[in-house]
Amino acid sequence: MSKLSLIGLGKSFGSTPAVVDIDLTLAQGEFVSLLGPSGCGKTTTLRMIAGFIKPTTGRIEMNGQGMSSPDHVVAPEKRGMSMIFQSYAIWPNMTVGQNVAFGLQLRKLGKAEIGTRVDRILDTVQMRHLKDRYPAELSGGQQQRVALARAIVIEPEVLLLDEPLSNLDANLREEMRSEIRRLHDAFHITTVYVTHDQAEAMVTSDRIVVMNHGRIEQVDDPVSLYNMPKTRFVAGFIGRTNFLDGTVDGERIVFDGFTLPSGLARDAATLPKEASFSVRPQTIEIERKPPANVDSGWWIEGTIIERAYLGEYWEYVVRPEASGARIRVTTEPLFIHEINESVWLRLDPARAARVPGPVRT
Repeated sequence: MSKLSLIGLGKSFGSTPAVVDIDLTLAQGEFVSLLGPSGCGKTTTLRMIAGFIKPTTGRIEMNGQGMSSPDHVVAPEKRGMSMIFQSYAIWPNMTVGQNVAFGLQLRKLGKAEIGTRVDRILDTVQMRHLKDRYPAELSGGQQQRVALARAIVIEPEVLLLDEPLSNLDANLREEMRSEIRRLHDAFHITTVYVTHDQAEAMVTSDRIVVMNHGRIEQVDDPVSLYNMPKTRFVAGFIGRTNFLDGTVDGERIVFDGFTLPSGLARDAATLPKEASFSVRPQTIEIERKPPANVDSGWWIEGTIIERAYLGEYWEYVVRPEASGARIRVTTEPLFIHEINESVWLRLDPARAARVPGPVRT
């Protein structure tokens, strides 16, 4: 039996649909992220799971029992769930220890058991030495750890997180996303995590749900999502990419100002007449000399028109000869090329993911 199921779930505010026909099942102990741009419906979906919003259509089940439907919503405090908000929402007039103990006190646990469980979870989040401090005396990262400890100590069946790292600086976000994954691996709580940050989703998640305009675009593990996007939106939202749109003409694919051998494409036998590919910048190699045989792979002749040094890598923009296309390429820091330098690009057909073509208007 699944732990949490969203079945045909939808929510409209007046005549405006915010979430449309969501079907999603989480296994016990799974960490799933809802990822997408602002306004895509991810937070509305989370708030329906939490019981704060009644769905317009569909239903939510936990352990096979109904939690939400258009006719009935189980109260948030009766769902066996914990939620962590953007603002942390820890009590400013309580110490770290008192904040973490609060949920256990509401559950009428004995004083000794509360003390044991509070100390154990504070050890886990490395905050026991700050047990007697107040939130105003803590850094943002420390406050976030307190919020995590308070949510986990009550041993919820499902943990919900609504963009919990958005208020932290970049370095602290990187540290805390790894901390969240570490805590999940320690406690194996079924988790739904909302974020617009793809790096957070990639680091923390077993699976990622990419949403757009209230609908699910794709659900997959991070590796498959990045390397095998099923839609153009997913390819462009998860990392950076180049879209190459062409027309199959016999043994060639005709692009803007250049052609490539069609037989080398992945699943070449099923190429449609209008073929589009997502090619990641780091999968492309830059060569100074032309290949011995241009048909031996996917080779494109071009000129470097832009470059940027970003410390860990160079980013180049190459314009193919007789083309208006712009192809982004990233290389290691030692591979230095000049503006207006003529180069050859080597694309790996096996790493060019086929995606739907552009929307025609």
